Amino acid sequence: MSNEEQLSLFDLLPDGEASTRSAFGSDLIPTSAKIPIPPGTYQTLDQLANHCNKCDRCRLGDTRIHAVVGRGNPQAPIMIVGEAPGQNEDETGLPFVGKAGQLLEKILAAVGLSSEKDVYICNVNNCRPPNNRVPKPDEIAACKPYLLEQIRLVNPKIILLTGATAVKGLTGDKRGITKIRGTWMEWEGRLCMPILHPAYLLRNPSKESGSPKWLMWQDIQAVRAKLDELNS
Repeated sequence: MSNEEQLSLFDLLPDGEASTRSAFGSDLIPTSAKIPIPPGTYQTLDQLANHCNKCDRCRLGDTRIHAVVGRGNPQAPIMIVGEAPGQNEDETGLPFVGKAGQLLEKILAAVGLSSEKDVYICNVNNCRPPNNRVPKPDEIAACKPYLLEQIRLVNPKIILLTGATAVKGLTGDKRGITKIRGTWMEWEGRLCMPILHPAYLLRNPSKESGSPKWLMWQDIQAVRAKLDELNS
């Protein structure tokens, strides 16, 4: 069986039953990245977060302060997937709480979206890579079952993928983020949009037409419009 088959979001037992592993607690959930975590393992996000803080499926567990699992509304219509925690996130255990996160909050608020009501925020990797480097493929693969379970539990209408690492980590698409940002794409029957990472906007402060901030403004307005369309 291939990794993709093992990690299929929809590979549940007959009649949608969750894996019987969940009935035995997290002690029997595989800690080796070579053994996939079965879809349907977790019944709640709190259960998932508790296990992530004990996880050693990859080397990043050796250096973390906290596993950074998610924040926001667990029934949010929009899920935002980032790359990996930074120092602020590692220290607090919450994703997108540094300068990039503060900018993300402003971007959401500009179109009337709230991180407490409308959005659930998480990452491709739950532990901080040393020196904030890009997560390695094996680290992303080790964490992917957690991300798939978060998507299953939150069941968002829209998934926003911030940056190329998030796009590649979830969908496998290796195209550059500047080529695909702002375009709607379908993954496993779900509506996704790649967008620029807020950290990239901080490094490019111009608001002129065609600038990263200008492009983000177009994209977030399109997301708002699509959400309103889906709700209607």
